[in-house]
Amino acid sequence: MKIIIINGPNLNLLGKREPEIYGSLTFEDYFSSLQKKFAAVELEYFQSNHEGTLIDKIHEIGFSYQGIVINPGAFTHYSYALYDALKAVTTPAIEIHISDIDKREDFRKVSVTSAACIAQIKGKGLSGYEDAIHTFIKNTK
Repeated sequence: MKIIIINGPNLNLLGKREPEIYGSLTFEDYFSSLQKKFAAVELEYFQSNHEGTLIDKIHEIGFSYQGIVINPGAFTHYSYALYDALKAVTTPAIEIHISDIDKREDFRKVSVTSAACIAQIKGKGLSGYEDAIHTFIKNTK
């Protein structure tokens, strides 16, 4: 089973950026723990601050992986291009948000990308990524 985690803009700053919202752990450190926890799954991690690069990655893996766990970051709220990319591929996606976007600024309450995903997980901190991976594992049995 191959699952990719795709993080969008500013998520490269996890561990430094607003730790009261996003925590103090870097995503690279967290990803290492995910690889150990899900040793039977081939996990890949990709992050970019550029919309087109994220779309290119979705196109690249979107017909051969069993799952996409995507945190589009701010692109969540306005990127119809990411929405179209997720809809164009056959690999199912789960949208993840570390914070609860429904309890934040008004503009964050709208997700244009979630409609292209099979589920949305929000407000569970980094453990939301684990929940998404568990969902893909459960749905392939």
